[in-house]
Amino acid sequence: MTTATRVCPGCDRPLWAAYKGRRVVATLEGLTRFAVQVRRCRDADCPRHNVSLRAEAEGAIALPQQEFGLDVIALVGRLRHVEHRGVAEIHAELTRRGVGICVRSVSCLLDRYDELLALSLSDPARLRRVVAEAGRVILAIDGLQPDVGHEVLWVIRDVLSGEILLARSLLSSCRADLAKLLGEVRSALQPEAEGAAGVPIVGVISDGQHSIRDAVAEALPGVPHQLCQFHYLREAARPIYEADRHAKVTLKKKVRGIRPIERAVEGRDDDEATAIRGYCAAVRTSLTDDGRPPLAASGLVLRDRLAKVAEGLDEVGAKKGLPKELTRLRAILAGGLEATDSAWPEVRAAFGRVHRAAAILRNKAGLDAAGVRRRFVGLMGEIGRHRDAAGGLDDAVGHFLKVTRSYWPGLFACYDTAGLPRTNNDLEQLFGSYRHHERRCSGRKVASPGMVVRGSVRLVSATATRLRPIERADLVPSDLAAWRALRGGLERRQEVRKMGHRFRRDPAAYLLSLKEIMIKPALPS
Repeated sequence: MTTATRVCPGCDRPLWAAYKGRRVVATLEGLTRFAVQVRRCRDADCPRHNVSLRAEAEGAIALPQQEFGLDVIALVGRLRHVEHRGVAEIHAELTRRGVGICVRSVSCLLDRYDELLALSLSDPARLRRVVAEAGRVILAIDGLQPDVGHEVLWVIRDVLSGEILLARSLLSSCRADLAKLLGEVRSALQPEAEGAAGVPIVGVISDGQHSIRDAVAEALPGVPHQLCQFHYLREAARPIYEADRHAKVTLKKKVRGIRPIERAVEGRDDDEATAIRGYCAAVRTSLTDDGRPPLAASGLVLRDRLAKVAEGLDEVGAKKGLPKELTRLRAILAGGLEATDSAWPEVRAAFGRVHRAAAILRNKAGLDAAGVRRRFVGLMGEIGRHRDAAGGLDDAVGHFLKVTRSYWPGLFACYDTAGLPRTNNDLEQLFGSYRHHERRCSGRKVASPGMVVRGSVRLVSATATRLRPIERADLVPSDLAAWRALRGGLERRQEVRKMGHRFRRDPAAYLLSLKEIMIKPALPS
């Protein structure tokens, strides 16, 4: 194969045939042997003097200095991200298909797949074409940090198209760094070059982190910024939820002794034994049913369920009388309910106001931002006026009002901007989906550090691979220099993690090696 052009792109002079390179590449069809005619410009004044120009068709088969074809790399990516196979399983499948490869090379090919696909998907021209279908862009931004003290994987995604516009790992989450990321996205979507069609950014959704707020105000002035209402309610209602949880723990401690009652009727098949087992099952199910903040008052739910069981036992006892097993169960329930009876009215009233706040923000009436704001002002005024009646939850109510004041400027932008979501849960679910698939592939219980180290390419490639089949043509790099720069940055970041592992394994040897580097005598000049 040879180059498609015989003219130097630098000086328009004829290119000379310099030499022929021969390659052997392992593909899914078997070993492929081909010769590549390399041409160079011999004009000493040309800026491309002695720069090798290789055949374009070569790049569609394999990467430079790589022994496996792009079709093998595409198969590795599909097996990993779609079929959730581990490295050993991928190696076994490639061996079955006749591709001679070692296990270590499978991991390398998976890295190449992530890099090439992420590079292809992050092309600014492609991103503008994708988001241009809606005619506007709504940004969602959030960070992922599996390891405290290490890098944070920041992701900026278009809400309308679901496209990941940028993913990058940062050592810090300060305003300047986040503003720079947002500025890159704005420049890609709204190029300053003449004749380039730009796509306007009409809204931003994020959580309430102050560095994100400041970064959006700096990089996207005048763009409506919605703060996630789920994060707001979870943070504002946290002390109320903790009070409910504390009362629930106290109630569960009092409701003990269910197992002896169940053992007492083991082996019995009569109706009375069946009813006793049914009541015990109801109590046990109630004790193990936990809720999640901010709206799930699991303690109140437990109290109400146990109260209903107790009322049912009282009704049976009034009509027929209770056997000794159910009499014991009724005494257990009575002890728990009486011990926590004073805690529930305050918790119930506080959660009632939290649910009212959530209902106002849900805005089923379809009011505009001003209308929702007026209703919310009324609720906050009512909470402030009745704060003295909160009793032991006075501080929790104060915390709710404080968090509301902090989130207030960004709570209502979604009602005046079409398509701007109320919460950032879609991006959170994307992170959760990625963690789920990573666990299925690796078998790890928690997310791996590589999730952040290589997350800037792996998250993008994994998401895209599950949406549509990726072929060999999708992995052909349009700019080899950009691919090498991307790969070099990822490897440098991974090297930092390796240094940390070496230090933890043998601190003395690690520090000694650094000391030798620093005090190594320089050679005489």
